[in-house]
Amino acid sequence: MRAFEDISLRELIPQRPPFVMIDKMLSFDMTVTVTELEVRSDNIFCVDGRLSAEGLMENIAQTCAARMGYINLCNNVAVKIGVIGAVNNYEVFRTPKVGEVIVTSIEVIEEMFQITMVKAFVRCGDETIAQANMKIALMDMDMQA
Repeated sequence: MRAFEDISLRELIPQRPPFVMIDKMLSFDMTVTVTELEVRSDNIFCVDGRLSAEGLMENIAQTCAARMGYINLCNNVAVKIGVIGAVNNYEVFRTPKVGEVIVTSIEVIEEMFQITMVKAFVRCGDETIAQANMKIALMDMDMQA
C-alpha cells in the first residue's frame, strides 16, 4: 500500500477548490479514517467567521471519500464518485471559528456492495463539536483527473 502521506488529496477525492473541505488525511485503516481541516475565512461554507453546519457535513462526506479513494488507489482501481445516501442523528454542538483546526474521524459500521455506513465525529481539540451517522453510496462513475 502506498503511504497516504505521499498522496495528494487531488488523487483521493473528486472535489476541487473551492469545494475541498479537508486539508490532509492523518490516519487510515480499514475501519477508522481521520482527516484534518483548518477553517479559513475564504472557505465557501464560512458564514460570519464560522464554518457552517453544512460545511461540517461536507467535511464528514469528504473524509469518507478520502478513505474510499485511498483504498481504490492502493488496489489499482479507478477512484469512484460517491454521494451521500442518508444522514441520521446529525448533531452540531457548535460550529468552529476561522483559525480553528477540526479533526474528523469516521468509523465504518457496515459495508455492503457499494454502500458504506459510518459513524462520524468532528472534534476541535478535545471537544466533540458534531457527530452523525452517514451512508455513502458509490456511483459507477470514475473520478476525472
